[in-house]
Amino acid sequence: MEVNIFIFLAGFFILVFIIGRFFERFKIPGIFSSLLIGTVLAIKNPFGSITSSSEFSFLSNLGMLLLLFIIGFEIDLKKMEKIAGFIVKSTFFIIFFEAIFGATLIHFVFHYDWLISLVVGISFATVGEAILIPILDDFKVVNTKLGQMIIGIGTFDDVIEIIILIVGVLFLGIKSSAMNTGGVLFSIVGLIFGLLLATLFIKFRKEGEKFKFSKVETLFLFSLAVLFLFIGLGEYSGSSALGALLAGISLKTFLPKTRVKNIEDEVRSVCYGFFAPIFFLSVGLALDIKYLIGSFSLVVLVFFVSAISKLFASYIFTSKKIGRRDSILMGIGLSARFSTSIVIIKILLENNLIKEGLYSVIVASSIIFTLIIPIVFSALIARWKNKKWKLKD
Repeated sequence: MEVNIFIFLAGFFILVFIIGRFFERFKIPGIFSSLLIGTVLAIKNPFGSITSSSEFSFLSNLGMLLLLFIIGFEIDLKKMEKIAGFIVKSTFFIIFFEAIFGATLIHFVFHYDWLISLVVGISFATVGEAILIPILDDFKVVNTKLGQMIIGIGTFDDVIEIIILIVGVLFLGIKSSAMNTGGVLFSIVGLIFGLLLATLFIKFRKEGEKFKFSKVETLFLFSLAVLFLFIGLGEYSGSSALGALLAGISLKTFLPKTRVKNIEDEVRSVCYGFFAPIFFLSVGLALDIKYLIGSFSLVVLVFFVSAISKLFASYIFTSKKIGRRDSILMGIGLSARFSTSIVIIKILLENNLIKEGLYSVIVASSIIFTLIIPIVFSALIARWKNKKWKLKD
């Protein structure tokens, strides 16, 4: 009897739950297990008829769009205005220092043009701060200079991620055969109109009077309507990912603050509890294992170039401000992956802007970072915090 998609998903989610609980002991996100399962299936996939089906593809794509929606929803433009100048400068210096090294590597080793190389380099340089915050909290260093700088850089990093997503999905997407300039312009006009409409709602809104839905369920349905409207507008030009991102930003902009937390929890539960694991499974399935085996040295090269450039940039820019050991810790912590970079790389692959070889190397190096960074970061904090030297207050 052939396994159907429902039995497949049941077994998959059980594995994600079991393996994820194990990973969480080491401060590694449990959802990371879905990427590893996909990587294993990429070696030999007995469920090819299921994972290549239109149903699975739809669920995976919806998972990616919901992740982008959450990224947009978590952006707080007002909070960005309050970020200290040193944090902003540090973010730009550290991220773009690594991006330049990464872009140079991709251009000369993988032979992509400079524009594609730069987008991939910057996307790979972004920070997965969600991995670090639980560790900082466990060791009671959230309120130290180290903790505040990591959180601040991770917050401002979201702005860079949005810029890269817009560039990668929209302007670079013009190179894809599935898109045309007229369709892109039509999509931009429609999406901007949606944002302007949201802005008008702000002008006439008083807290708790406008858009104060009586039930969370009603607000959730309204949010889904906005999400799919923006995705639909973006679909005309093949930039549905940009639509999902802007839908999150617009909802965060005009929803009452008292209801934002409720709807965010609902959307995150649906996304991370069901759709996102399927998306990360598809990310792992798309790996070219034969290429990785034959070119593992490239994975190691990308890993070390990224790690060294991040450490070096953090040290030379922040060591005088927070101390040498804190700057080393920050460089290690900011190397955490498993964030928006995975989504960007997948979008570039699906639009035929990068090939499976580069995609596989980037994702494989991200897997190494996600496995190593939480363990090393935790071990160093535990070791250095308990000695005479203390984390800077």
